[in-house]
Amino acid sequence: MADKNEKICIIGAGPAGLSCAMYLEKKGYSDYVIYEKLNKVGGKCWSPKLKVKHNGVEEERSFETGAIMGAITYHAVSEMEEFGGYYHKGPDFKKGEPNMRREFRNLDGTVDHPFEPKVNFSIKKTLKLLKLKKQMKKLNELMKTKYAGYDCYGHIGVAKGEYYGISKGVDGYCGATKETSFPNYIKGTNPNLKDLALPFSEFCKLNGVEEVQRIWIAPFTSFGYGFFDEIPAALVMKYLDVTTALEFVNMKLWTWQDGTQEIYECVNKKLKHPAVLETEVVKVERPDGKVNVTVRKNGEESTETFDKLIVTTPLDYFKDYADATAEEKELFGKIIHERYCDYIATFEPGKSPNISGYMVDNMVPERLGHAMVYYNRWQHLDRDCPATVYALANHTGTPDVDYDTVMKTMDEDMKKVGFPIKEKLFAQEVYYCPHVSSKDYADGWYDRLEALQGNLNTYYAGEIISFGDMEDTCAASKDIIGRFF
Repeated sequence: MADKNEKICIIGAGPAGLSCAMYLEKKGYSDYVIYEKLNKVGGKCWSPKLKVKHNGVEEERSFETGAIMGAITYHAVSEMEEFGGYYHKGPDFKKGEPNMRREFRNLDGTVDHPFEPKVNFSIKKTLKLLKLKKQMKKLNELMKTKYAGYDCYGHIGVAKGEYYGISKGVDGYCGATKETSFPNYIKGTNPNLKDLALPFSEFCKLNGVEEVQRIWIAPFTSFGYGFFDEIPAALVMKYLDVTTALEFVNMKLWTWQDGTQEIYECVNKKLKHPAVLETEVVKVERPDGKVNVTVRKNGEESTETFDKLIVTTPLDYFKDYADATAEEKELFGKIIHERYCDYIATFEPGKSPNISGYMVDNMVPERLGHAMVYYNRWQHLDRDCPATVYALANHTGTPDVDYDTVMKTMDEDMKKVGFPIKEKLFAQEVYYCPHVSSKDYADGWYDRLEALQGNLNTYYAGEIISFGDMEDTCAASKDIIGRFF
């Protein structure tokens, strides 16, 4: 029987760490501490507030540098909302709320309408859209039948043709039933799931649905999750399961008035033990059934002993401060991540984009380092609204693009499409979407990680467990706490 008096250390106060604490509290645990080396919570859900002028009036508004949106399938995030008392807007947005309008822009600056048959009508375009519609229907049916069980959080058993995890389904959507909807655990055997280890482009070719990549690419690659020729299909389809993908297509999305970071700020305030900020874990030692954690705060180090440890920060860095075992070093050394760059910028007077836009032609490895998407958050600010611009800087088998070159290239891209940059208000490169290669996925990397859970009183949560968006990350915490505590 679980000992609810155990003393637990959580490393990291991003969505994973804070959701771990929330779920621990819900199960009756109260003796825990969260260490966060930054001066804020929320991790990559960072929503700085900036002053902007419109029609001569200055106001403060939140902007996004990481997570932006959610959908009806964001079950765990909804639980975070309920706990913290802070809720999303949409999908029916009111004036003054940050909505999710978007356009598709060609590299010459013209606006494209790839999914609207009556705009720039041609027989070729119509036939292509009919083909896409047919393949979307086919994929939907395949995921319900051939790949039944794919739509649960996490990757346990997939490499062996099995599935086990919390269902992502929404009752009544895309064939989901009450029994196969969140928060139920689903379990079964389906040898076809092994196909999900293939790169997504190969998975689509195998199933004769190559055209669907036109739908999936915008909310996947442009959001920093990598290119379809390198990312295992499991990551793509578990994040953008058919229901979620259709919500993106139909623009039935959520946003948060004060930004996604506020979700986690509110949760942190409601916790019995809010995160201890500006406190870096510099050493972890796990002798004799205990966990000794040394932290550095204000230049001084101190050590505390715990019964259990939950690591929610990047596991590939674990060996740098912990007494990692040979197996941990070998397994975590296989983790790779995306280098995602973004900045918030103002534009020359009257030349700011007044709607968000995808630049799909830049979402290929050959255009590495080019701007892929720009995000206009506040419709009412029109041409006075700063925008966030995003690009990827790495791709398997291709030389990385250095940060300064990416920043310069993004500036040039925005100028070419008619949005010349005036000033960067903020810029960064982010460790993004930790994952493993298709080969390592097929070789059972996730099952090996599962076998390590609980060894040396250590548990692993965070993005790598399921996927690097806030929903899958929080749901992974729900699973870890639910099964092991």
